[in-house]
Amino acid sequence: MKPLSSAALTCALASSAWAASYTESLISLHKTLVEADSTTKSEALGTQALKGYLETNFTVELQTVEGTRQNVLAYPGTAREARVLVTSHFDTVPPYIPYSRSGDEIRGRGTSDAKGSVAAQIVAVEELLESGEIVEGDVALLYVVGEESGGDGMGAANTLGLTWESVIFGEPTENTLVRAHKGVLGFNITADGVAGHSGYPEYGRSAIDLLVRALDKIQDTKLPWTEEFGNTTLNVGLIEGGVATNVIPESASGRASIRAATEDLQGIQDVLQKAVSEVTPEYVNLTFTGYGLPVSLDYDVEGFNTTVVNYYTDVPRLNGTHKRYLYGPGTILVAHSAEERITVQDLELAVEGYKKLILAALN
Repeated sequence: MKPLSSAALTCALASSAWAASYTESLISLHKTLVEADSTTKSEALGTQALKGYLETNFTVELQTVEGTRQNVLAYPGTAREARVLVTSHFDTVPPYIPYSRSGDEIRGRGTSDAKGSVAAQIVAVEELLESGEIVEGDVALLYVVGEESGGDGMGAANTLGLTWESVIFGEPTENTLVRAHKGVLGFNITADGVAGHSGYPEYGRSAIDLLVRALDKIQDTKLPWTEEFGNTTLNVGLIEGGVATNVIPESASGRASIRAATEDLQGIQDVLQKAVSEVTPEYVNLTFTGYGLPVSLDYDVEGFNTTVVNYYTDVPRLNGTHKRYLYGPGTILVAHSAEERITVQDLELAVEGYKKLILAALN
């Protein structure tokens, strides 16, 4: 059966004239995955859920990343080598939010990022195997831990000793094929103060005041812009400092993430260091972490809308000369939030999209 185009599938679903034969199993698998709490760094339940489902129809290998944390590699039959790899991550950000469903809408941690992709990919491969459109040696599946905490799962996958012609990565892209994604750069900022009684601020030095002044200057600093990626953006996600309201804070710190629109990460660092030095050069220190350049992707498959996304992914962490596609159901706009959700229709669309991408990669 030829996979429907995204537009054709959307119209069919909207008119209720088409019902996927796999919808029930898709929803069931998705529920099983979401109900398995696999908060990043504690993914063992997710590994067990995947292994339990996949070993019915696939050969399953578990790759230890650290302690009880394991990646899952699966393939039909005995052909470990495959032309196409379909992959995503099954770890999620905290806190865990239980699965719930109301009509077409499904809520819970990981529903969109990225267990929707995982479920749709598995069902897509099963459908293609059942129809005979792919055979043993065509496709393998890889599901990794740690994407939300530095990418150690995908990093470990580089030691599997495998190569592929094409790799299809799953993330919540609103069922749109991604042309590129921004780079990433993190920084830690610390401020050194002098403790004292809050009634006599002139005899101390407030680390929090210093930190706030530095961060205010950073937020007002113009960062690079490019036509392809738009603005470089910055988010201060964590601030700590002080011990009590009546004590001048001796120390304060913050952590931030930058989504880089340019490959000139050193230039971004220089601009921010200059900004801090203009305000508090003596008592504030800025250190940078988590470097990752912007990533270009393949999008040479007809029938998909394309886009550029602002988030970073596991794509560059998997070494090789393979073609790289990024696609999946759900939206990043609700990922990492208490409102994370996806629809059944999104999942069905993704199954058809993944089928189309797999066949295109093989042909």
